[in-house]
Amino acid sequence: MTGPLVAGCGSPLSTRHDVALLDLDGVLYVGPDAVPGAPEAVRAAAAAGMRPAYVTNNASRTPEAVAAHLRELGLPAETGDVVTSAQAAATLVAARVPPGSAVLVVGGEGLVAALRERGLTPVHEAGPEVAAVVQGYDPGVGWRQLAEGAYAVATGVPWVASNMDATIPTPRGTAPGNGTLVGVVARTVGRPPDAVAGKPETPLHLESVQRTGAEHPLVVGDRLDTDIEGANRAGVPSLLVLTGVSRPADLLRAEPELRPTYLSADLESGLMRPHPGVEAEAAGWVCGGWTVQVAGPKVTVTGGGDPVDGLRALCVAWWASATDLQDTDPGPALAAVGW
Repeated sequence: MTGPLVAGCGSPLSTRHDVALLDLDGVLYVGPDAVPGAPEAVRAAAAAGMRPAYVTNNASRTPEAVAAHLRELGLPAETGDVVTSAQAAATLVAARVPPGSAVLVVGGEGLVAALRERGLTPVHEAGPEVAAVVQGYDPGVGWRQLAEGAYAVATGVPWVASNMDATIPTPRGTAPGNGTLVGVVARTVGRPPDAVAGKPETPLHLESVQRTGAEHPLVVGDRLDTDIEGANRAGVPSLLVLTGVSRPADLLRAEPELRPTYLSADLESGLMRPHPGVEAEAAGWVCGGWTVQVAGPKVTVTGGGDPVDGLRALCVAWWASATDLQDTDPGPALAAVGW
């Protein structure tokens, strides 16, 4: 079910999938505030039979802390509903070392709790007893932790990273993410991590499915290069909501591995309304009241209606003619469909 937005869905996705694997930042909240309508959408989807699960690349917080934060924003969240890259990383480590092994933590409480859950012993200094290193983002990570990580990794023990996001959003702007910090250790020791747990790699997805028991999951995210690529790698359908990082112009330029199954302006329309399909007709690519035609580098848009339907048609038309449109400015076409 992954790939271009051509199939559509005649009934709400909340009635077609048993679990929504929801990204957090950009989908449920932006900064300190909930995305408008997101808590209501999650509750409505749950009432329709779609259980929410909250899946995050951020390894700094424990599931208990994440669930408490989500409840403060009005979302139905229990500790067991949260799956973090720290938990997935701990699973990867546990598969590589004996039970009870000492594991050096380059990160925060989220990793410490996840290792203990897996029966491992978190430590914070390199030494002969260290059997592995696990590294994840935490705002408190500094030179000393990075140095201890490098000392331990240099001995040849397994090294697992929670994720490789180069940046993270903060209220003050973009800041270095775990991938940047992993790069410091990698450059110091001359090798990359042995495994990465978080999106777009598949271990976090597998952890989420195992913990939720999902049979027909739907990945919901706001980033093409983590959420959507991760869903495509796992072979499951995805929904991109335009309330976070990725924007319409990014969609048009997306390579096949970054293209979502479904697209919506927000969580409510994405989960609780049908998704019109895109059809190829003699006049062009049609969705809702919109028709998009491509002739060489020229894009013609006619009709009107829901701007998301126009964007769906434009995406499929653009992807089908990517070679002809590689030097075409998408701005006028996006403006013509209301974006």
